[in-house]
Amino acid sequence: MRRVILVTLSIVILFGVALGSFKTFTLPPGARPGAAQWRDLFVFGVAQGSVYALIAIGYSLVYGILLMINFAHGEVFMAGAFSSLFVLRTLESSGLYNTNPILSIALLLITAMLVSTGIAVLLERIAYRPLRNALRLVPLSTATGASLFLRNTLRGFFGAAS
Repeated sequence: MRRVILVTLSIVILFGVALGSFKTFTLPPGARPGAAQWRDLFVFGVAQGSVYALIAIGYSLVYGILLMINFAHGEVFMAGAFSSLFVLRTLESSGLYNTNPILSIALLLITAMLVSTGIAVLLERIAYRPLRNALRLVPLSTATGASLFLRNTLRGFFGAAS
């Protein structure tokens, strides 16, 4: 049964891609996407797919080691991204971002990694470690609560429309 569902989904996806490609390539010459648009689509697609892959690997590692789903995983990534945004604004106002972009990007990456690591370690030590031997539903509820706590804390720090 699973194989039938997978084959059906594959056929539907291939049909959608083929139909979309056909409609794109049969557009009038003025309405067709140019080379710059195709390049942008490719770069944005690879970037977004890389983020999805990174988060999926994190979920897999946490579940594989702790046998628990960490619902706060996305919020940990979000904290790193927002902290980098905060540092980026500081670098732009100081002028360092325009004069030395490579150093600025390295600082942004290091900031995101350190903040995400720090929050993940604190979350594990405070919320998850005491519940290692508890019933399976207790860590799940704690993960949901930690996710809500982190989300609303970051909303309070950075605002809803940063």
